[in-house]
Amino acid sequence: MLRKNFVTIDLAAIRHNYALQKKLAGPDVEVMAVVKADAYGHGMSEAADTLFRDGVRHFAVALAEEGIQLRNNGIEGEILILGAATKDAAAQAIRYDLTQTVFTVEMLSFLENEAAKQDRQALVHIKLDTGMGRIGLRTEEEARELNKLLGACPHVKATGIYTHFAVADEPLDGGQLNPFTREQLRRFEQLRGCFDSALTAHVANSAMGLLQPGQYQMVRQGISLYGYPPVETNLEFRPALRWQTEITHVKDVFPGDAIGYGCTFVADKPMRIATVAVGYGDGYHRSASNRGHMLVHGKRAPIVGRVCMDQTMVDVTDIPGVTPGDEVVLIGAQGEEFLSAEELARAADTISYEVLLAISLRVPKQFIGQ
Repeated sequence: MLRKNFVTIDLAAIRHNYALQKKLAGPDVEVMAVVKADAYGHGMSEAADTLFRDGVRHFAVALAEEGIQLRNNGIEGEILILGAATKDAAAQAIRYDLTQTVFTVEMLSFLENEAAKQDRQALVHIKLDTGMGRIGLRTEEEARELNKLLGACPHVKATGIYTHFAVADEPLDGGQLNPFTREQLRRFEQLRGCFDSALTAHVANSAMGLLQPGQYQMVRQGISLYGYPPVETNLEFRPALRWQTEITHVKDVFPGDAIGYGCTFVADKPMRIATVAVGYGDGYHRSASNRGHMLVHGKRAPIVGRVCMDQTMVDVTDIPGVTPGDEVVLIGAQGEEFLSAEELARAADTISYEVLLAISLRVPKQFIGQ
């Protein structure tokens, strides 16, 4: 590694976070591990393999390509594609025994035709739109029509039914569900009643998995799997990703000296400025310019000036002994200090999901805790 800019993924932390959710949900509730988008930036194949060895038998991805990658890497069990079933992906999804999301009669028709050609079964979960406004059937009329056609599609096997919540991560004081989420649950029960009651039901995302984990047969664990629970909890989730880089230059500046593009920072006193080997080309958010912090020698160093494509400057005036080659932590612990993806997200005016996913491919991953 010629540039010391990399992330370390602690697979033991992912296992620990899964175990917390599994214990909370209880022995009769399965946990579906959401590993889409490269496991939220944590390495999809590595995370899935670790969890499979820990007993996980249900995985969720966004795309057929992701599911195929998991199959090619030896992952067995159920792999649910959360995105809508499409004609282009149908043949491969069926060939690789991926479970597809359906909610229209057109989807059932092309899946039935393709599965018949292959003399296989097309596995599906039915998606209900109870208020998210994204994908899924919305009315009882649509539900009855879909259920009727299911009975006429011998090559399509429905095994699950689910919905997704829009604001479950905004509970009322005391952890009670807000009115919108309660209405979504009511709609789910109403529409679910149009289908076989034996279908595995799952509505809980990471937020609901902590607020009401045992309500149905399965919980979909997403962001909390990687250490960032979206609602308050006493459970000790462990962030699994640590991002570090290095200092490449240290210099003294004087009052009136400008730092970075646009001269958005001008020193008003003598300062010591370090240049750090990271920028928005690595996925570090430019919107954290003049707002975020990095850890140097276990202390917070404010970002000064605009984040560049490949380099960023920080103020190390009050941190003695800083020299080129010193470690800089962008996300994670250094000494007694800790910078979370959530803190960086606040500085960048976004969410922790985007911060984790934004880390670019030119930042290599190292895996520990296997």
